[in-house]
Amino acid sequence: MTWQDLEVCCDESGSDGENLTGGNTDVFAHASVRLPVDTAAAAIRETRDRIRSPAEEYKANHLLREKHRAVLEWLLAPQGPLRGNAHVHLVEKAFLVVDRVAELLLGDASGAPALFAAGRRCLGDARWGEFLRSANRLLRVRHDGDPALPVEGFFRTVDDLRRTPVPAVPGAVLDALAAARPRAEAYRAALLAGPPLVPVLNPLLPAIVRTAAHWSAGEHRVRLVHDRQNLLTPERIAWIEETARRSGIRLGGLRLVVAGEDPRVQLADFLAGIARKLASDELNRRADPALTALLRPYVDPHSVWGDETSRAPLIAEVTPSAPSADINSAV
Repeated sequence: MTWQDLEVCCDESGSDGENLTGGNTDVFAHASVRLPVDTAAAAIRETRDRIRSPAEEYKANHLLREKHRAVLEWLLAPQGPLRGNAHVHLVEKAFLVVDRVAELLLGDASGAPALFAAGRRCLGDARWGEFLRSANRLLRVRHDGDPALPVEGFFRTVDDLRRTPVPAVPGAVLDALAAARPRAEAYRAALLAGPPLVPVLNPLLPAIVRTAAHWSAGEHRVRLVHDRQNLLTPERIAWIEETARRSGIRLGGLRLVVAGEDPRVQLADFLAGIARKLASDELNRRADPALTALLRPYVDPHSVWGDETSRAPLIAEVTPSAPSADINSAV
């Protein structure tokens, strides 16, 4: 079969590396745009003409200002330049921490949603927040001081939480985590030998795989163009391409560009920043329902999101074909 090639341009917003619980943002967004270069350039010019800011480079925060709301609505609207030609994958960072620690220590993340849902409600903001931070410290590659401290801190926190009555399922997850100390120690020991190619907590690489899966549906093979990122080394690009291949995703390659040199990447940058801000507003109960509704058609239903209350307005509950196990484990 001859596949029809698509070139799709990507950018992200909300990257704090592996610091998912103490960074500047609580949501990570990876956006992608499929448009001809001249069409994207016309959309950028139209945006500049409507906003009329003297800034050399426009970013999402220009569009998010209240005085430019009409421009934001135009960009996201059904008649705008992006509808049907753009996609955004969202990651709720706190949930990713819980999901990854369950996967690493238990070999099964299926209990993570129940633990996450019960966490703040049953354990209180302070104690739940300390659990999230200790899990983040356990999983992140870098450490300060004694390498055993992240293990000690995490299991001390788990033991503290187990003294509070919680529903059966999250309670069982906490019990299982408490028994998984050997796995945690083995993980930290392995880090001393050298950092892994794919950091457990960094959301960018699996988000790129997920983006490729979205655009390669049907009879398409996708070639991705991405804003330059220090994380995207040749070795990691090879990992992305191999993970896609093993997952049956028709990814024809990934190349890096300077965002300012490709208007399609600039549009992806706009969408990523807008989506991150609107999703964070939804997560923190300060959402604008009209803007959330405009964003919703762009959001990947496979976004990594633990808070069901905030998920419902953001993510259309469609039932696309399930991603392969490789994608699930990567994300």
